[in-house]
This record gives sequence, C-alpha cells and structure tokens, in this order.
Amino acid sequence: MIALVAVLGLCVGSFLNVVAWRVPRGESVVRPPSACPGCGRQIRAVENVPVLSWLVLRARCRGCGERISAVYPAVELATGVLFVLVFLRFGLAWDLPAYLYGAAIAVALTVIDIRLHRLPDAIVLPSYVVVAVLLVTAAAGTGDWGALARAAAGGAILFVAYFLMVFAYPAGMGLGDVKLAGILGALLAWVGWGALAVGAFSAFVLGGAFALVLVVLRRAGRGSGIPFGPWMMLGAALGIGAGEQIFSAYLDLML
Repeated sequence: MIALVAVLGLCVGSFLNVVAWRVPRGESVVRPPSACPGCGRQIRAVENVPVLSWLVLRARCRGCGERISAVYPAVELATGVLFVLVFLRFGLAWDLPAYLYGAAIAVALTVIDIRLHRLPDAIVLPSYVVVAVLLVTAAAGTGDWGALARAAAGGAILFVAYFLMVFAYPAGMGLGDVKLAGILGALLAWVGWGALAVGAFSAFVLGGAFALVLVVLRRAGRGSGIPFGPWMMLGAALGIGAGEQIFSAYLDLML
C-alpha cells in the first residue's frame, strides 16, 4: 500500500507541475498537452514519467536541448513523500482522501506562492467545496459528526483570525492567506483542538524564524515581502502530524 500511495503521489505531483505553471496564467490544465517551452515540441508519454524521465533525459529537452528545471522532479518527489506521510498518519480511513487532497494543493500553492507571491482563487476557493464534501463523507462513514462540527468551527475561527490580522495590518499578509486559513483550519480542527492551536501558532514561529535568518544573513530587510502561505501549510502539516501530542505535552508541562 505504501508503494502504491507513493506512485500515486508521484503521478499527482507530475500533474501539479502543470497546475502550478498554468493556473496563475489563467490557462487550462487539460489542453493543450504539455510541451517544451523552448521549442514547443509536445512531450511524449514516455518522456513524462515522474522523476525517471528527468533523469533519463539528463534534465534537457530531447528536441532542442533546453534545460529542464529541477523544480519538476522536486515537486513530484515532494508530493510522493507527502502522500506516504499522510497515509502513515491516517491509514485506510474515511478521512484519508481529504488529507491527500490537502497535501496536493499545499504543494501546488507553495510553488506558486514562492514564485509569484500569490495564492490563486482558482485553487483555493474550489477547495472549500472539495474539503467540505470529503469531510462530510468521512463524518458519514465514521459517524463522527462532532469532528465535522469541530472542523467547521475551526475553519471559521482561523478565517476570522486571519481576516482581523489583515484588517489590522494589511502589509503583513494578503487576502489569499485569509482564504487559505479557512481550509487549513478545517483540516486541523478535524484532528482536534490541539492540532488547530499548534498548527496555527507554528506558522508564525516557523515563518518568523525564517525571516529572522534572512535578515541576519542580509538576504532581506525589515520591509521585504516574504510569502507566508508556505509557512501556513508547513505549520498545518506539523499540527496535523503531531499537534495533539505537542499540545498535550504543553498542557502537562504547564499544569
């Protein structure tokens, strides 16, 4: 099962490369078929095998020899690894599809946000519907309607919290972060309140630490814009993976 999930993740990662390139440009992710941006040569199926094709082609287009960015296999590998980690966390459970979907959009949004400092509505807004349907299905399958109510409340809480932060300090983050917060809040709160608390707090700790390192290394100044979306998603991953245990340990230490 782990091998199957890994292969699924690699294939999804290959598609996410298309999503990350085309969606910000307003292009279809279905048509036309993938082609080399240098010579326009259509990429054949045998040349589109995740990771392996990049290695066999030695990171160059077979037609014109233009270099193929290492970002492509990195996205595929990252998605494969994330899918395996999600499977190890949830197993063959009703809520597994929701978190596999969350991992997939996290990879695509991270690439886009790093490149363009944007979190496109074309990915974020439909994800509300997808995540809602998947969590409702999970609640129906398990009978845990309390978890669904907690997820809805968590999504609303994190959305409102980010909205208030943007309202108070617009230069700190964008509305894309606010919209993403609702999805992450729902996925975190489905796991538990501790996961929500750790996931939300970790985003600011990790993002702040990264910004501080850049300032110390003189790679950025106090006014430099740093995409916050990737840190939101990394914090959410920490909350989903170990948030309940971290929060429980924190309460034990304090009490």
